[in-house]
Amino acid sequence: MSLIQIVGLSLVEIIGDFGFKQFANHGKLWALSVGVIGYVGVIAMLIISLQNSTVLMVNSAWDGISGILESIAAYVFLGERFHNPLQYVGLVLVATGLYLLKIPIHKSKQFVLPKL
Repeated sequence: MSLIQIVGLSLVEIIGDFGFKQFANHGKLWALSVGVIGYVGVIAMLIISLQNSTVLMVNSAWDGISGILESIAAYVFLGERFHNPLQYVGLVLVATGLYLLKIPIHKSKQFVLPKL
């Protein structure tokens, strides 16, 4: 697992989430398709991230990075806001937790496609 892979995983998840949000609120087959394709990407990125790593580390990093990136994207692109200023403090605490995880920037071993 690496920071780059987890950021990629989180970005693909955002695409899926935004597609599903659009579908949930307005319908449309294209929005459902974007959501499904996004989550197929999540599966692929999760497999890549889990190789030679632990579920504990990948899940912790993914939850934190996804929370921060998706919050920023929702703020910028969807115009969503928190109702309480302390909720923004919560995001800062999540970022602090990510720092304490000491996530490597690059993966030490290359991904090898698993055998079926």
